[in-house]
Amino acid sequence: MTISFGPGIPFVNHMGFTLERFENGHSEMHYAPLPEHLNSFDMTHGGALMTLLDVAMATAARSVDPELGVFTIEMKTSFMKAAKTQPGEHLVAKGELIQRTKKMAFTEAKVFNAQGDLCAHSTGTFKYAERRPSITQQIPTD
Repeated sequence: MTISFGPGIPFVNHMGFTLERFENGHSEMHYAPLPEHLNSFDMTHGGALMTLLDVAMATAARSVDPELGVFTIEMKTSFMKAAKTQPGEHLVAKGELIQRTKKMAFTEAKVFNAQGDLCAHSTGTFKYAERRPSITQQIPTD
């Protein structure tokens, strides 16, 4: 069952990520890379994987207080295995909130291929922030 991210995130929608778990400091996301998300070796581009890891960590941080937003402060990523998928397969990212302070979240996430192999690992630090209406929410429409 796909869960809503809450506030719209156009780039996440464009990438096609789906949020499958969002609770108690944990998140799980699924991603079926499109041909335009591949590198010259026909493997998922590292930037796409880093985005997936970043969002998995951010949603894990937000899962304990969904009313707050988060900003990425720092992120470190290690690529361990090529993230190659076949048609109909998806990658799975699992995020976890490791430690939280009032203003900061310390997280990690892992990406697995359809066979369950670990492809990438990341750690990240996020800053909690109150949400404000976006520019598009502030523009009146007639």
